[in-house]
Amino acid sequence: MPRIDLHTHSTASDGTDSPAGVVAVAAAAGLDVLALTDHDTTGGWDEAAAALPAGMQLVRGAEFSCVSPCGRPGERDVSVHLLGYLFDPGHAAIVAEQARLREERVHRLRGMIAKMAADGYPVDVETVFSFLPDGAAAGRPHLARALVAGGVVESVSEAFATLLYTGSPYYVPKSDTPVRTAIEMVRAAGGVAVFAHPLARRRGRVVEPSVIVELASTGLAGVEVDHPDHVPEDRALLRALAADVDLVVTGSSDYHGTNKPTPIGAETTAPAAFEELVSRAAGVPVLAG
Repeated sequence: MPRIDLHTHSTASDGTDSPAGVVAVAAAAGLDVLALTDHDTTGGWDEAAAALPAGMQLVRGAEFSCVSPCGRPGERDVSVHLLGYLFDPGHAAIVAEQARLREERVHRLRGMIAKMAADGYPVDVETVFSFLPDGAAAGRPHLARALVAGGVVESVSEAFATLLYTGSPYYVPKSDTPVRTAIEMVRAAGGVAVFAHPLARRRGRVVEPSVIVELASTGLAGVEVDHPDHVPEDRALLRALAADVDLVVTGSSDYHGTNKPTPIGAETTAPAAFEELVSRAAGVPVLAG
């Protein structure tokens, strides 16, 4: 049976492997289908495509930084992520919004650096941005790596758990895309949209299941169920919900190289679900090596 991982990151955003490196790691792990889904950028697509070995397929995608109603009266919106697959990267709305989001990421990272430096942590803009390859989308993992290099913490995971988590004294929010708008953009560009790790509770607040149901009625194609941050009970809840509202169920590792401990291919998507996603797209094709 084909092994399919539909959520990975490279140095084009906050992974530690180059796009070609992600392809090589996927091939070594025995994957048949790989999706490259860097945060708010398609900058790694060409390199990954050029590195594609014979017999492997590449799904070109991106993970969009979004905000959504939480579904609970009186509570503030929740930060969420949307996986877009097989969309036209030249679509005007996609190009403009991804550029805006990348600028938001830079602004947020500079603000967090300033807060930490003011409290005596050994970080500065030049050092942190040295961990950011040219053209890559900036993210908190780049600051985390600088903290590891400075001896403040022992790992990127420790940096997030102790200093960089949402709501920490050093956290700076960014202005993300309303999730409905992101779904509309992906669809207009010929792609399909999947709600990424919607019940990853250890990351913070999550949406109510009713929000996913509502988004399914406005163009959401799928939901990422099998993810390292989902507990069994929430996987079962999401699987039942997806069946009720005709959402495609996906599974993915959310691979980030050494920035996270989860290996590529740790979670996978069923071949029939993958075929259904592809059948709903009209932007760019799946590439075959």
